Amino acid sequence: MDTQHLSRAPHDLLAEYLRDDLLEVNRIIRERMASEHAPRIPEVTAHLIEAGGKRIRPMLVLAASHLCGYQGPYHHHLAATVEFIHTATLLHDDVVDESAQRRGRATANLLWDNKSSVLVGDYLFARAFQLMVECGSMRVLDILANASATIAEGEVLQLTTAQNIDTTEDQYLRVIRGKTAALFSAATEAGAVIAAAPDAQVQALVTYGDALGICFQIVDDYLDYGGAGAGIGKNIGDDFREGKVTLPVIRAIAAADDAERAFWARTIGKRDQKDGDLDHALDLLARHGAMHATRAQALAWSQRAKNALAPLPDHPLRQMLNDLADYVVARVN
Repeated sequence: MDTQHLSRAPHDLLAEYLRDDLLEVNRIIRERMASEHAPRIPEVTAHLIEAGGKRIRPMLVLAASHLCGYQGPYHHHLAATVEFIHTATLLHDDVVDESAQRRGRATANLLWDNKSSVLVGDYLFARAFQLMVECGSMRVLDILANASATIAEGEVLQLTTAQNIDTTEDQYLRVIRGKTAALFSAATEAGAVIAAAPDAQVQALVTYGDALGICFQIVDDYLDYGGAGAGIGKNIGDDFREGKVTLPVIRAIAAADDAERAFWARTIGKRDQKDGDLDHALDLLARHGAMHATRAQALAWSQRAKNALAPLPDHPLRQMLNDLADYVVARVN
């Protein structure tokens, strides 16, 4: 992995390269999040959409479509679609997790209420389906509809694994593939399909998006125990406090003795937490090499994403996607 040659972050370079496309995507987003009769909808939506997100998922649609030679207008609709789906899931997630902060700002459910967050999320899902229908491609509709179902399934699965210290790595992978990677891979796949790309290129971009999304979530879970809270818009140990069983904890539990397992059963399983428990959890993660193992997993998925790009045309965007996979794991160095 080498990110030293990069003077700017790859997502910033992507945004600059795709500047005109993103302007059109933003125009569509503003137009479609409007509501004549329910002004709370644009208020809540704007709070989250304009909160400084990097627009990674819409840029994946645009980059994939350009890489595969697309010349039409509907990649903009698809990019707006995935941003709406993503925003809807964030609104719902914050209600489920009872979150108070998102991207360094108060969450919509805190500023308004849970009912508003859920119903505005539903509205955005409906808008997303309107946009994908306008593209006129049943194959694209199938990709994004399946992704929406997979995301919801992943969120429900996460509920069943929360506070369950017997959660396996395979179950964890299913959760993150559903709640995060599904939309990454749908974004890259839809961009390729709308461009009528050859099957080998479509599959390459599906594999890239899936691996990048898994890597992204593993890194996020790593940073919850080992990153700078201010840099990721949340506090260190949020997952611990919420009883989420993520990869670092799974690895530590696998190596735990009876006393350590009892600690995890109390703090994660029962969410019976006391002062000093987070520090002890961090000590256990370090003692059993759980953070190192999590980092190694992230690096492996990043490499898989980069390897997947081989069948794609030689293009500046291919290098930017390669650099993006490096950049995601650079955060765990």
